[in-house]
Amino acid sequence: MKFGIWSIAAASVVLAASAHGVAAQGTSQGVKIGILNDQSGVYADYGGKWSLEAAKMAVEDFGGEVLGHKIELVSADHQNKPDLGASIARKWYDVDGVDMITELTTSSVALAVQDLSKEKKKIDIVVGAATSRITGDACQPYGFHWAFDTHALAVGTGGALVEAGGNTWFFLTADYAFGYALEKDTSEIVTAKGGKVLGAVRHPLNSSDFSSFLLQAQSSKAKVIGLANAGLDTANSIKQAAEFGLVAGGQKLAGLLMTLSEVNGLGLQAAQGLVLTEAYYWDRDDASRGFAEKFFKRTGRMPNMIQAGTYSATLSYLKAVKAAGSKDTEAVAAKLKEFPVDDAFAKGKVLANGRFVHDLYLFEVKKPAESKKPWDYYKLLATVPGDKAFPTAAESGCPLTK
Repeated sequence: MKFGIWSIAAASVVLAASAHGVAAQGTSQGVKIGILNDQSGVYADYGGKWSLEAAKMAVEDFGGEVLGHKIELVSADHQNKPDLGASIARKWYDVDGVDMITELTTSSVALAVQDLSKEKKKIDIVVGAATSRITGDACQPYGFHWAFDTHALAVGTGGALVEAGGNTWFFLTADYAFGYALEKDTSEIVTAKGGKVLGAVRHPLNSSDFSSFLLQAQSSKAKVIGLANAGLDTANSIKQAAEFGLVAGGQKLAGLLMTLSEVNGLGLQAAQGLVLTEAYYWDRDDASRGFAEKFFKRTGRMPNMIQAGTYSATLSYLKAVKAAGSKDTEAVAAKLKEFPVDDAFAKGKVLANGRFVHDLYLFEVKKPAESKKPWDYYKLLATVPGDKAFPTAAESGCPLTK
C-alpha cells in the first residue's frame, strides 16, 4: 500500500481535543481532502498521480486555505480492491480527520466508499468511477458524481454509432461493477434505437491476453464490438483486435470509456477512427486550454476528463465550504447542490441525487496525417447536452428523490 501526503503549508493537521483531553476522531482545524485511486495498476495512467496533481492545482488556485485554515491533501493507492479502499477511507475518516474523499477510480471501490461515507456522514465526490448506480440506487445524501457515468457514455458513443448504422453489437466487458453497468446502459440505448445485442463476454480486470474473448467477438459477426472496459484493458483490447484483424474484417471498435491518456498510449496509428465520449478536451476552448497548459508544465502531458474533473471536484468542494462558512457535512452538501459550476472542466448544475450535469462531447480520433501538433488527437463530431446525457434525479432511481 502506498501513501503520500502533500500540504500547501507542509503542515500536519492538528486534531481538535475533546473535553476529556483526547483527540477528537475525524475532526481537524484545517480542511483535509483525500485522493483515493489506482496509482500503480491498470488505471494508473487514466487517473493516478496525475489526478493528485490536478487536485494540488485546485488547492493552489483557491489560495491554499479556507475558513482561515490551511488545506491539506492526502493520497493513497487502493489497488482496485474494494476492501482495501474502504479500509483506507475508514482510517482517513476516523483517525486522520479527512473531510472529503474524491477521485475514486474503480466502481467497486467507489461504491464501497460511498456506503462508508453515508455511515460516517462524510462527503465523497466520485470522478474516475463510472457506474451510474452512484447517483442511482446506491445514492446517498453526501455522495456526488462529477465527470461522467455509464449512462452518459452509452448515450454519447452507443447512440451515435447505432444512428450511423452500427445496429448489431457484441460486448467485451470488464468483469466487475463498472463493466456490468456500462454494458447494461449501452445495451438499453442500442435496443431503444432499434439495434440488437448479439452477445457479450466478460474478462478479468487487468487482463493481458484477450485472444479468446476477441475470437468470440469476431465470430459473432456484430458490426460493433463495444469495449466495456477502461485504462490498459481498453488499450490492450484494441492492440490485440488489430492483430486478429477485426477492424480489417469490417467490424468497428467502440471505446465506451476511453480517454486522452489511452489514445496517447496507443498512438494515432492504432487509435485512429475510434469514436469515444469525453466530458473534457484540452483544446476545446480558452478555459480548457488555459488549465491544460498549466497542467502540462507540471506533468509533461495533457489532462483527460478524469484529471480535469478532479480539479473541478476539489475546487467546487472548497467553494462550498467557504460559502457554508463551515466544514459541516450537511451544510457543505447543500451548497454543492445549490450553486452552479463553471470552471475549466465544465459548466452545469448539481442535481438532488448528487449528479453533476454538464455537456459531453462525441469525438473521433484523428488519423496521423490530420494531427497538426502534439496531443492534437480529437475531432469533434457532436455535443451531447447534459440533459440528454444524464437522467433527471427523479428518473435516476435514487431513493432520496422519491
